[in-house]
Amino acid sequence: MRTRSLLALAGTVAALSIAATVPASADGAVLTTGSAGGTAVAVGDTLTASLASGTTATLYSSATSTSGITCAASTFTATVTDNPAASGTATESATAQTFSSCTSNVVGVTGVSSITVDNLPYTTSVASGGGVTVTPPSGSTVQTTVKLTTLLGSITCVYQASGLTGTSSNTDNSLAFSNQAFAKSSGSILCPSAGYFTAKYAPVSDNGAAVFVN
Repeated sequence: MRTRSLLALAGTVAALSIAATVPASADGAVLTTGSAGGTAVAVGDTLTASLASGTTATLYSSATSTSGITCAASTFTATVTDNPAASGTATESATAQTFSSCTSNVVGVTGVSSITVDNLPYTTSVASGGGVTVTPPSGSTVQTTVKLTTLLGSITCVYQASGLTGTSSNTDNSLAFSNQAFAKSSGSILCPSAGYFTAKYAPVSDNGAAVFVN
């Protein structure tokens, strides 16, 4: 009887030891909600975010300039296409990005009519360490079309980049881009000769739940 009790106790300890090694969340996915290591974000879920409180999105003429375009509002939407175990790379399909309440301090420009992100969807990869890359469809570019009003009438400026890189942070569940370089592909001489994009989106959420990167 004592032998059986000892065997049962040993079996229970072994089972508890195995359970302790299994992550509490669904296989410790790269993207989780609730907390780091929380509930795995499901493939097919839609992630959304607006600009972090108190920040703006800017498209300046150089990495050190303050001349260009400033937007008080911006949003993005992306659908999760893969969310492997942590140490892997999650992927998303960025389907929309909007900019509004934009102004310009470029000489000769009197207003910003619209900013449109073209060639969507883009593939967004989120590495376990927090690095983010945005890649356009094959044979395409990350492209933004800016329509401005000027002293000489309306003009259209088109800017392109081969891709973007950003960083995610669990401190405020943010996604940030800093001085991402775009080259002007077409437009009036009044269009800034280049565009350097900076923006911080937070919190990134899945149906209202903050998203963490593991």
